[in-house]
Amino acid sequence: MKRLKWTLALAASLVTGAANAEISDNVVRIGVLNDISGIFQDTNGMGSVEAARMAAEDFNGGGKGIKVEIVYADHQNKADVGNAITRKWLDVEGVDAIVDVPNSAVGLSINALLRDSRMTFLASSTASSDLTGKACSPNTIQWVNDAWATGNTTAAAMMSRGGKDWYFLTVDYALGKGIEAEAQKYIEGHGGKVLGSSKHPLGTSDFASFLLQAQSSKAQVIGLANAGGDTINAVKQAAEFGIQQSGQKLVAFLLFINDIHGMGIKVAQGLQLMEAFYWDMNEDTRAFAKRFAARPGMNGKMPSGNQAGVYASTLAYLNAVAVTGSDNAKQVVPEMKKFKGKDKLFGDTTIRQDGRVVHPMYLFEVKKPEESKYPYDYYKLVSTIPADQAFRPLTEGGCELVK
Repeated sequence: MKRLKWTLALAASLVTGAANAEISDNVVRIGVLNDISGIFQDTNGMGSVEAARMAAEDFNGGGKGIKVEIVYADHQNKADVGNAITRKWLDVEGVDAIVDVPNSAVGLSINALLRDSRMTFLASSTASSDLTGKACSPNTIQWVNDAWATGNTTAAAMMSRGGKDWYFLTVDYALGKGIEAEAQKYIEGHGGKVLGSSKHPLGTSDFASFLLQAQSSKAQVIGLANAGGDTINAVKQAAEFGIQQSGQKLVAFLLFINDIHGMGIKVAQGLQLMEAFYWDMNEDTRAFAKRFAARPGMNGKMPSGNQAGVYASTLAYLNAVAVTGSDNAKQVVPEMKKFKGKDKLFGDTTIRQDGRVVHPMYLFEVKKPEESKYPYDYYKLVSTIPADQAFRPLTEGGCELVK
């Protein structure tokens, strides 16, 4: 009898050991890779690192004592720098998942590098819709936003309110071109016209000549197909030229609450923008935002949609690790794709076979200064795009993973 008990105990310990061995070196390491010093430092930066840490704390070992470590690095908006960091994390430092990654060129490069590795790519800030289209990978989950959703849903929402003629100010890299192409396809397919487009380099400080061209085009809508500091500079200079006062609508395809805060509500008032997350939407988003604002170094800042996406995707990944007992993408990603339910920050959420996380999107208008009642009270909701309409249909992306 004693011998039988000893054998059962040994068997149980071997099973436990095997389950633990599935978690490489007994720690789940998540690397936050983003722009810490450049144009995305407010919308991502150290705020994303804090969001990932919050997810790890809330996961709290997943009821199984699973240890989680958050590391981070700055990709400097350069694909070669992002690749070098990723290789080191993969080959030397035992990092199991990468999260965040604003900048489509960096994101697409990492997506290719991690394909069929043991590492999961949680592309919560990479906006290229190729990640769930022709470049889709069994290792990648894409949260928050993408160029298809941004281009199509923004164009649809503006056109439904009479904005038929457009002019684009577009950043000259994958993100901007992708957004403009998607929006143009929608506009022209629904009886609208694109009257012109100006391309500008990443990190442009002077938009005067581009804005004058947009103004003289007499387009009803000027679409800003850029992000971060570029969008802020364009909006500020548009205010100086009185563009919105003269009747043209300004719409930002990829702008966040931190950007509005940076430029000031007086400058941003009347601006239309599409967001997947707003801190002041409901009790859950407010509770998260207030905790985030109190974190070290946040100094009362409210989280951007990208930072909320880091939290949501990190927590979803860790929950899948707890279920599978593994931090290998081959087990974790299929488990993540079973999710269908309510995410506290993004509402009704499904993770599809192509890796696209589907949730509602919202068209907001920036309030007038006198309408804002407290810090970061900047948006009024114009329209809600339901989850099943907000993203490219599964059958249209050309992803080889879709059965």
